[in-house]
Amino acid sequence: MPASRAARPTIHFVDEYCQLYEDLFPEVRSYEAFKLLHLGMISEIKRKSLPAIAKAVGLNNQQNLHHFLTESPWQVQQLRQKRLELTLKVLNGRSLILLIDETGDCKKGKSTDYVKRQYIGNVGKKENGIVAVTAYGLVDGMIVPLSFEVYKPRERLKEGEEYQSKPQIAATMIRQLQALGFEFELVLADSLYGESKVNFVDVLDELNLPYILAIRSNHALWLPQDQEVYQEPWQTFKRTFSNGTTETRHMAEVIYGKSHRKQYWLLTTDPDTLPDNSTSYVMVCAPAIKLKDIGDSYGFRTWIEYGLKQAKDALGWADFRMTRYEQIEKWWELVMSTFLMVSLFADPFNDSCPLAHQRFSQHPWWNNQSGWKNLLNNLRLVIQPLVCFNWLKHWLTVFPIASLQLGFEQLTQKMNQFICPRVHQLNLQLIFSSA
Repeated sequence: MPASRAARPTIHFVDEYCQLYEDLFPEVRSYEAFKLLHLGMISEIKRKSLPAIAKAVGLNNQQNLHHFLTESPWQVQQLRQKRLELTLKVLNGRSLILLIDETGDCKKGKSTDYVKRQYIGNVGKKENGIVAVTAYGLVDGMIVPLSFEVYKPRERLKEGEEYQSKPQIAATMIRQLQALGFEFELVLADSLYGESKVNFVDVLDELNLPYILAIRSNHALWLPQDQEVYQEPWQTFKRTFSNGTTETRHMAEVIYGKSHRKQYWLLTTDPDTLPDNSTSYVMVCAPAIKLKDIGDSYGFRTWIEYGLKQAKDALGWADFRMTRYEQIEKWWELVMSTFLMVSLFADPFNDSCPLAHQRFSQHPWWNNQSGWKNLLNNLRLVIQPLVCFNWLKHWLTVFPIASLQLGFEQLTQKMNQFICPRVHQLNLQLIFSSA
C-alpha cells in the first residue's frame, strides 16, 4: 500500500502552528483544509466566506473546505482539548484574568440551530439570532481565547437536551478550565452573571476564585430589621488605560448593613450625575486586590469586548453558512485556534521578540506595537505575497510570464523564513518526544 502523500505547504509559520494538531486529522485532505482555513481567516478578505477563502488560499472551489466542516471525521472536542493544552504549555504556570461574556449574531429564519428572537449585544436590542457564552484569558497585556458554548433557548432545545442559563453555562466552563489546570487570579463578568447567585456566584465561591462582577444599581440583599444600606464618602482613584494614559475617577463603597467579605462599590467618572456609560456598580470578592486597584482591575473586563471584536471583524466568527450546530461549533473552534495562533507571536510568550528583531520589520507597513491587532497586521504582511499570487496566478495561464511567477515564488520563500520562536520550540519538543 503506497504511503500517504505529505500535506501541501502554505506559509511556514502557519504550517508550523498547524503541525501541532496534525495527529487529529486522519486524512491528509482534512489536514490541508485545516491549514488553509487558518491562512484564509488571517487574510485581509473582509468577509470570511468559504468561496472568498478558497480564492485567497489558491483553491479553484470551496468544496474541500466545505467537506472539512461538514463531512470530515475530525472531532471538535479533541481540537479544543489540544488547543487548551498548548495554551497551558505557553502560559508555563502563569495565572490568567478570566473574562466571561456572551456574544450574539443576527441570523435570518429559523433553520439554524438555536436561533430565536433574543437580545443581541452588538446591535443592542432583541433580534433573530444565535448567542454563545465565551471565556477569554488576559495575561501580561495579551488576550488568549479559552472556551465557548452556544446558548440553547428553551424553545429551541432538541430531544434529550436540558436547558442551561448563560450563568450556568459559564460556571460549567470555569469548572472545566480549572480541571484542565488553568489558574485564575481574578474573574470578571457583567451583571447578568453578578446577579446570578445560585448559578454563578456560588460556584466562584465554591471554587475559591476571586472576582469583580458588575451588579444592577438596584441590587438587593436581605438585611435584619435594625440594619440599613448606606454609602461611604466618595474618594478618587487613578484609572490607568492599556495605552498608559490615566484619568481621575471616583469610587464609593456601598455597605449593606455591616461590612462583609464581599464588598460593593460604585465606580464613576462623575459622582454628581452618574452617567450611564461610565458608571458601574460592582461586587468585589478579591482580598489580594488593593483598594486603589479595584477600578483598574474591573477595567480589564473591556478586554473581552476587544477579543470578541477581533474574532468577529478580523477572523470571521459570524461568517459561517451552516445551519447545524455541530458544523457551526467547528467553525467557531477554528476561529479560536486561529486567534491563538496570532496571540502566540506576542512578546510575553517568547524568550526572544519574534517580530521586531527580524528583517521583516523593515517593511513600511510593519507595526512595532504590541497589541493583538498589530500582530495580525504583521502576519497579514507575511502571507501577502502568497495570497496575492493566488489571486493573480490564473492570469499566467492566459499571459504566461515566467519571471513574474518565479519572482512570487522567491518572495514566498523569503516569507517562509518567518517563524514564531515559541511555536518552533513546541514543535521541536513534539518531534523529540515522538522520536
